Amino acid sequence: MDKLTEIMAHKRREIAPLLRPVFPDELAALDRDLARPPSFRAALRRPDGRLAVIAEIKRRSPSAGVIKENASALEQAHRYRAAGAGALSILTDEKYFGGRLEDLQEVTGDFAAQGPAIPCLRKDFMVHPVQVLQARLAGASAILLIVRALTDEEIEALHSAATAAGLDALFEIHTEDELARAVRHGAKIIGVNNRDLAIFQTDLGLSERLIPLFPKDVVAVSESGIATGADAARAKAAGAHAVLVGESLMRAADPAAVIREFHRHV
Repeated sequence: MDKLTEIMAHKRREIAPLLRPVFPDELAALDRDLARPPSFRAALRRPDGRLAVIAEIKRRSPSAGVIKENASALEQAHRYRAAGAGALSILTDEKYFGGRLEDLQEVTGDFAAQGPAIPCLRKDFMVHPVQVLQARLAGASAILLIVRALTDEEIEALHSAATAAGLDALFEIHTEDELARAVRHGAKIIGVNNRDLAIFQTDLGLSERLIPLFPKDVVAVSESGIATGADAARAKAAGAHAVLVGESLMRAADPAAVIREFHRHV
């Protein structure tokens, strides 16, 4: 069993006790009743044309092991915002990444109260609309859909739920076939994961090959393997509007210096 298959099987078992029907009217009512979160998609297309940075909060991963086990999500979020990140990606999977849904709630709640708010992606292994409901209640602006891990029926259900709840969806792909599936489902934001989630090997050349194939109206994101200004420049040259960066920012003593280095090259 490859790692992604293992993770998805665990996630399906984990959320099984929470499963119930989630209806579009329920999600739409929630969207009406709650304050609308800032737009994730808009944050990724900077008016100045420069590369946007989605800064990720993750304490560990299957590929890197322990990164920053006791990191405070709120403190890290404040550091990222001060560093000029355009958006945040907050891991809420506990078993494999050391995250919690409460991390997302804490960050979005603090940003809403103190300002300025920046959009937050719920980074998790989404399989059922109940997780979309959780994301909206926790203040997320977007959810992640890993195309290779989901059936077309699941993608449709999750994407429709996100739309009803007023959330964006980041469709994550790794192959041309997955890109075609994302486009068929009406994806407006597509991210190329340069890391193969089956074997956790990284190749930035994947973004260079796939992003030029994106429809022109799609927001393009390059994910994983972005550690230097030169890496960011490669992603930008390939057509990326944004990069999603986790490990190098989590390990950095000064995340602002890393983001400045990205912007210096693009």
